[in-house]
Amino acid sequence: MTKNEKDYSKEGSAPKIIRGALQVVGGTVPFAGGLFSAAAGAWSENEQERVNKFFRHWIKMLEDEIREKERTILEIMARLDVHDEEIAKRLESKEYQSLLKKTFREWSGAESEEKRMYIRNILANAAASNITSDDVVRLFIDWLKNYSEMHFHVIAAVYNSNGISRGAIWKKIDKEPVREDSPEAGLYRLLIRDLNIGGIIRQHREKDAHGNFYGKTPQRRTTSRRTGPKKMESAFDEENLYELSELGQQFVHYAMTDLPLKIEYNPQEEAGQE
Repeated sequence: MTKNEKDYSKEGSAPKIIRGALQVVGGTVPFAGGLFSAAAGAWSENEQERVNKFFRHWIKMLEDEIREKERTILEIMARLDVHDEEIAKRLESKEYQSLLKKTFREWSGAESEEKRMYIRNILANAAASNITSDDVVRLFIDWLKNYSEMHFHVIAAVYNSNGISRGAIWKKIDKEPVREDSPEAGLYRLLIRDLNIGGIIRQHREKDAHGNFYGKTPQRRTTSRRTGPKKMESAFDEENLYELSELGQQFVHYAMTDLPLKIEYNPQEEAGQE
């Protein structure tokens, strides 16, 4: 038995598992294979305990993520009537399974409880109804990945407002007044622009009975003598009104509407049994 093998036997099987995991990862990522192999060799001889500690934290993080995803799946199932033939078929369909795979592949978990509930609601509503297509549901899942909680607070503030200004949104989400040149104002401008470009909110527009939008009526400019440079439009403008697009309204329906429980389920009790 070599010196290294004696060291491994004293430390248990953890170092072997770690080296094996590194070698597997190295094999699945061709361009990083040499790096992982070299690292595995180096860590088997130097500062092994520090490496083991790092991997213990890593494994704990993965366990927490798996537990969180398991809880989400249980909460989804608790909200669905599995005796309903249509829902049962939907759950077993390739299309719904594809949505599940996309969600849990792209969702890292533990980001926030608020986003976890949005994910749960989207998947539960996607199983229980067919108001919108799976392509649109995939877009909603992408929004959860790409946008922050503050984006979603703005969406909730615009919902059912029948037109609301940026200044009114800022107050509605309980933000304190700030200067126009502050980082907070810059972040708010960026956030509104994100939602506007993403097709979630838009400035209020009139439309006819067939859903065709009318263009804006051009405003007549009054000639007046300027006394100084014109100020930029405020980040907290009170004149232009915003509303949710049809996509935004469907997102609220899917992500922010919690289906009632079909069976009693207490995740706190389940967590206490682990």
